[in-house]
Amino acid sequence: METLLAAFDLVFRPEILLVILGATVFGIFAGAMPGISATVAVALLVPITFFMEPVAALAAIATAVAMAIFAGDLPGALLRIPGMPASAAYAEEAHEMTLKGQGGTVLFVALICSVLGGLVGTAALAFSAPLLADFALEFQYYEYFWLAVIGLSTAALVAASNPIKGMVSLSIGLLLATVGLDLISGQPRFTFGTLTLMEGIHFIPVMIGIFAVAEVFRALIHPPRPDARQARVQKIDFREAFRTIWRYKANLWRGSLFGTLIGALPGAGSDIAAWVSYGYARKRSKTPEKFGTGHPEGIVAASASNNAATSSTWVPSLVFGIPGDSVTAIVIGVLFLKGLEPGPNVFIENAPLVYSIFVSFFIANLFLIPVGYVAIRAASQLLKVSNQVLMPIILIFTMVGAYAINNSMLGVVVALFAGIGSFLMQENDYPVAPLILGMVIGTLLEKNFMQAMIAKQGDMTAFFGRPIAATLGVIAILIWVAPAISAIRARRKARRAAIDTTNSKTTGEAVE
Repeated sequence: METLLAAFDLVFRPEILLVILGATVFGIFAGAMPGISATVAVALLVPITFFMEPVAALAAIATAVAMAIFAGDLPGALLRIPGMPASAAYAEEAHEMTLKGQGGTVLFVALICSVLGGLVGTAALAFSAPLLADFALEFQYYEYFWLAVIGLSTAALVAASNPIKGMVSLSIGLLLATVGLDLISGQPRFTFGTLTLMEGIHFIPVMIGIFAVAEVFRALIHPPRPDARQARVQKIDFREAFRTIWRYKANLWRGSLFGTLIGALPGAGSDIAAWVSYGYARKRSKTPEKFGTGHPEGIVAASASNNAATSSTWVPSLVFGIPGDSVTAIVIGVLFLKGLEPGPNVFIENAPLVYSIFVSFFIANLFLIPVGYVAIRAASQLLKVSNQVLMPIILIFTMVGAYAINNSMLGVVVALFAGIGSFLMQENDYPVAPLILGMVIGTLLEKNFMQAMIAKQGDMTAFFGRPIAATLGVIAILIWVAPAISAIRARRKARRAAIDTTNSKTTGEAVE
């Protein structure tokens, strides 16, 4: 309790609260701009943190990340261009609701779920950090492999309406993830002798191209009717929003739990948490056929999950110095710059500083409610801007974001080609979500599979040799087998129905 009170004293100072307010505005702006990911936003903050004390620097980073994750939903819902990778899981779903005139309502639902998920994740970070870190520390190559397999399996859930096209899209994403130097041998793959491809194809430019650039192409080739965009602007229906949250409250808490647990695993992060939560919500839904048509059930789960993961990714970073994601990797660098070494000793030597991070996350999530509401009302005005003005602005920002990843024109080229490919795929009803998922998880899958094979000299039974790995493996196999069993049952049911119909007709004819 004394440590917590000391942390409150560190945070509740005018200069720290001013820093948090400034980081709030910056995070909302950065998250709403497609291509400026949470990682890029934090990277832009790092030079400024040189001139801050440790508490202010860490509070600024924590606040900016929490704001950016939600703000990524704004362009996703209104323009079908997710501002954050974590928003890509449900951007199309939210956009479909916007087309139905429910844009403001779905964004407010995402806002409240993000806040609640963020508070759950922060509570887990504050009270269960050692326990969650110990659990994550038990994960080795085998557990990470199965986690990646389960994540990829959700691609089949996302593209359930056409599994074949979904697998084609997923394969393209996995192929793109293999470009560059081999993770184990260091041999170049699919580089075609080009030095710039040695470092591989970064995920962010691909995401920019698939969503933002493709949307620009679509707006130019299939321009909406002049009144179509205006029809989407609608006030927030608060009653319907809270009714939706209450209806899917189980998804809200399940998504928060998934986000907290997945975020605590090094390397997982909010992107995978959002995908897994969305896919699981679809699997458990009583109306899975509504997913992809503008249904809020998956949005409730995924938006809570990605914000919960944003907080819990700090668990392995603070306790063991293992980055939970790319953002916390930067945080570790900032800690070292401030003369602080992350690890178990930081809880003993600088406990008030660590708890000040927890307090900053709580404040940031509470600030998100009024600031997010204002952002929703302001963002809806984008739909009143004509495509001739809006699309060039979006294209400029996305190209800047693609270039800023590695300060290389390769990012711009990748974004343009990805945009063309995405437009052609969607014109032919190929889903792009599995492609994104393949790129995000493909590297994790390959790395852990190869390391496991080297460690056990090719013994495949090692993937079931540990209790956690065996459990995850069984879950993955059940995910694969369940659709086949359902299809067989449906076919048998249809066959029995056909036989019963034939028998009834035969009996009727005999009676006559």
